[in-house]
Amino acid sequence: MAKNNLLLLGSIIGWFAVITQYVLMLNVSIETTSETTIRFFSYFTILSNTLVAVYFTVMWLKKPSLLLLRLQKPGILTAVTLYISIVGLVYQLVLRNLWSPTGMQKLVDELLHSVMPLFVIVFWYLYENHKATSWKLIPKWLIFPSLYLVYILIRGHFSNYYPYPFMDVTQLGFNKVLLNSGILVLVFVAVAFGFVGISSLLSKEQK
Repeated sequence: MAKNNLLLLGSIIGWFAVITQYVLMLNVSIETTSETTIRFFSYFTILSNTLVAVYFTVMWLKKPSLLLLRLQKPGILTAVTLYISIVGLVYQLVLRNLWSPTGMQKLVDELLHSVMPLFVIVFWYLYENHKATSWKLIPKWLIFPSLYLVYILIRGHFSNYYPYPFMDVTQLGFNKVLLNSGILVLVFVAVAFGFVGISSLLSKEQK
């Protein structure tokens, strides 16, 4: 399948999953629409899948823009792949057994946490400029998840709402959440080094 077709398919699946999840959340939420929307975008899963959908859409349209130029920079695709891979990894290892969705919710759940991570990894493998992927980019890739962590802890302190059970200070205590966060940071770093290492091997094969 040609690159453009994969970009189109990725954008369609990505937007379908994110938008449908938003509608499903609105339908069951007892909070106001504004609060539900804030909580919706407080999930790293949603932010990462939205980023993937934006990436695929912009790259498919190819219309000259500042956003297109930014997304074409070396390492951006690897960063996007890193984020969505962590989404899939954490869900499969930690969160999957905590609930059993059915119907449309189950479909969307699998799209967000299983299908899109695998899809993006395959796309990354095929189309990333592996020669331009560098270890030096890893600190930049960690800025987004670090800011997300700070945001969740600050907002959770005032709203008493935490999107993930392993980040729930009210249930686990601050020290336990910091420990969990530290472990998650290490996972991010390890996976990031893994992607860079694979890129290094692939770039050598391409010579």
